Amino acid sequence: MAQEDVFKKIVSHCKEYGFVFPSSDIYDGLAAVYDYGQNGVELKNNIKEYWWKSMVLLHENIVGIDSAIFMHPTIWKASGHVDAFNDPLIDNRDSKKRYRADNLIEDQIAKYDEKIEKEVAKARKRFGEAFDEQQFRQTNARVVEHQQKRDALHERYTRAMQGPDLEELKQIIIDEEIADPISGTKNWTDVRQFNLMFSTEMGASADGAMKVYLRPETAQGIFVNYLNVQKTGRMKIPFGIAQIGKAFRNEIVARQFIFRMREFEQMEMQFFVKPGTEMEWFQKWKETRMKWHQALGFGAENYRFHDHEKLAHYANAATDIEFRMPFGFKEVEGIHSRTDFDLSQHEKFSGKQIKYFDPQTGESYTPYDIETSIGVDRMFLSVMCHSYEEEKLENGETRVVLHLPAALAPVKLAVLPLVKKDGLPEKAREIINELKFHFNCQYDEKDTIGKRYRRQDAIGTPYCVTVDYDSLKDNTVTLRHRDTMEQERVNIAELNAIIEEKVSIASLLKKLQ
Repeated sequence: MAQEDVFKKIVSHCKEYGFVFPSSDIYDGLAAVYDYGQNGVELKNNIKEYWWKSMVLLHENIVGIDSAIFMHPTIWKASGHVDAFNDPLIDNRDSKKRYRADNLIEDQIAKYDEKIEKEVAKARKRFGEAFDEQQFRQTNARVVEHQQKRDALHERYTRAMQGPDLEELKQIIIDEEIADPISGTKNWTDVRQFNLMFSTEMGASADGAMKVYLRPETAQGIFVNYLNVQKTGRMKIPFGIAQIGKAFRNEIVARQFIFRMREFEQMEMQFFVKPGTEMEWFQKWKETRMKWHQALGFGAENYRFHDHEKLAHYANAATDIEFRMPFGFKEVEGIHSRTDFDLSQHEKFSGKQIKYFDPQTGESYTPYDIETSIGVDRMFLSVMCHSYEEEKLENGETRVVLHLPAALAPVKLAVLPLVKKDGLPEKAREIINELKFHFNCQYDEKDTIGKRYRRQDAIGTPYCVTVDYDSLKDNTVTLRHRDTMEQERVNIAELNAIIEEKVSIASLLKKLQ
């Protein structure tokens, strides 16, 4: 099945099983805005808990805050967002659709990559075990031609984005004969800059209203609270401040479901270090964050680092952790060495001194900062994409199953009475009433036991317990494992010990030590 079709099925599955709904659905939705349903919010909260505890529980020198969405407008002037938070915008005159010029060019680069991979895949199939992939990539005429075109385009694109050179970006689109996917024409407008911040007014009267912005990132709330946290927490360098919260960007083209939205959630940690040590800490946090992702068991081959060639104005090093989505490797987390840019800017614009006094050396300095920033929604999507499977069973049937990490699953245990009579529902309720204090349980008595198993498979429930007539005699139940569908007979009194260890966030955190 084509990866594009797989992704469509995942999007459909998210709605059908209560993970993600289009926002304002009964009014035909609102573009690029989504609501999390009853299962989605549980999965999302578990992802956030895993991140939060990995930061503030496992590190004595990292604390958390929760800053406001509305902030003083000068903050965004100091941070550079008012002047520099722009995307290159281009319109197609025929379809009237708007695009990011950089996305159009990046998609073109990806097409060259796809052509190369198709040639390699065909050759691998043709030559079998004797296939020398490295030699083939270096000598095959078609592969070499595609690679040269791809490299030339990439180099030209990188230079154009440095300015950015808007005229050159349009010329690249023309030279590459990039067509609008809707109209199929190449009738493009000039490229122009578009600021991504949402603005509104704060104040009771029009005369006294002050223009404010919905924050486009959560980082600045940390920077402007640096002094408050450092002094009240008596924090010593190096130390970090973590935060989870909503951010808002008026994206030109929001696409690929919840991958790029106008309202989204971030998990960010700013780690303050002594100048001159930042590259050492940058490398350390790269390794730490990759380990966090891989602890979920999705396979190291599905992750990669992508170092930035064009650095943001505040950074001296930057990399992305990319995950293999159905639509290619895409960024889920960014790790940046932001230097002392943010604290220095806020010191300049606020007129307040933001320095750290080192009691050991007697010197004062503005700390440098290492940022780790992960999109909750993108992380959610990566978990769903990797977990979704349409599995062919030995009897010829197909089941849809979400192989969610047990600690992240919305429901940990489903308790199912074999029939709705003879005291079995009451026995099932007894089990739930005992275990609901430890993890999220669900009771289900509708339909055959097979159909109930399939429903739980579809939402990723790792364990199901079936209560039958023997349960009333000997206090044992059938415990079913989602991934293997294996069943075992266990004592009701042992259920908590068997399940809790495997479904707790602690089971993931222990892998990080």
